[in-house]
Amino acid sequence: MAEEEHISVVVITGPTGAGKTQVAIDLAKNFSGEIVNADSMQVYQYLDIGTAKPSPDQLAEVPHHLLSFVSPREIFNAGKYALKAEEVVSQLESRGRVPFLTGGTGLYIKAFLQGLIQSPGRDAEYRSSLETEYRVGVANGDSEVLYRRLLQDDPDSAKSIHPNDLQRTIRALEVLHTTGVGFVKLRELQTPIHNRFRVLYLVVDPGREFLREKIKERCDTMIERGLLREVRALRKKGFGPELACMKSIGYRHMQLVIEGRDTMSNVCDAMVRDTRQYARRQRTWFRGITGAVWVSPMDKKTIFSHVKSFLASAKPPDNL
Repeated sequence: MAEEEHISVVVITGPTGAGKTQVAIDLAKNFSGEIVNADSMQVYQYLDIGTAKPSPDQLAEVPHHLLSFVSPREIFNAGKYALKAEEVVSQLESRGRVPFLTGGTGLYIKAFLQGLIQSPGRDAEYRSSLETEYRVGVANGDSEVLYRRLLQDDPDSAKSIHPNDLQRTIRALEVLHTTGVGFVKLRELQTPIHNRFRVLYLVVDPGREFLREKIKERCDTMIERGLLREVRALRKKGFGPELACMKSIGYRHMQLVIEGRDTMSNVCDAMVRDTRQYARRQRTWFRGITGAVWVSPMDKKTIFSHVKSFLASAKPPDNL
C-alpha cells in the first residue's frame, strides 16, 4: 500500500452491545466515510442474528465492507483479516473515502494496524498429542485439563485465554513447546511494528451497568428474531457444531437446545452470562490500547468533535 503512513483511519470499537454500529454509520455519513467490519464473527456468511450484523436498513445508509464474505467452513484468522482489510482501505483511500474500522475484535484491529508477532509454525504431532489428552480429559469429566497445564507453565498467556477456548489454549501450549517461551515473552523479544497509519482509536462504552442491561436486552432480541431457527438452518446446510464459528456465543448455546441437551430457558441465561463475561474481557483489552479515547455512544457531540479534529489535522503526503 503506497504512502501508508499518510492514511487516516478511524477505529470505532468497544464491548459487545455498546452501540458501535449506529455510531459508525452516523460518522461515516457525515465525514465521507465507509465502514470496514472488524468483527471476527460478522465476516461469516449466514451467521446474521447471533452476530448482530447491521440490519438491511442500516446497510443501505452507508457502504459496508468485509461482511458475510467467508464460508462458515473456512478457517479465518487475524492474519487473513489484515490482508483483506488492507485491500479495502487502500481502495477507499484511492477514492478519497475515510475508512471507519468498526467492530469489537481487538486482535483483528491490531493485526491490521500494527501487524502480528511472528510465531512458529504448527507441530502436527504435538498438537495431536494435546488433542488426545483433551479427549481423555473430557471423557473423565475434566474439560480444562489443557488449560490447567497452560496456567501452570505459562500463566501470563493463560490470563488472556478463556478456559473454554480450546484452540487458543492448544496454540499457546504449542508455541511454548516449540520456542521454549510463551506468547507474552515472545512478543517482548521481537521488535514491535510501528503503526502504519494515522489512527483515531475510539472506544465506545455506555458504562458497566447500562451495558449489563443492554446485553440482556440484546440477547432477548436475538431469541425473538429467531436465533434458534437460524442455527437449525445452518445445521441443515451442513455446518456442524465442530466448526469454530458454530462454537461462538449464541450459536453454541442454541446447539444444546437443538440436540435436546438443555432447555431454552437455561441456555438463554447462559448466553447472557457469557456475553457479559466477553464484554469484560473486551474492556480489559481496550484498556491496554495506548492513546485510545473512551466515549459514550450517547455523547454524539463529543464523538463528532473528536473525528472532525482528527480528520482536519491530516496532512497530505509530501510530493516525492
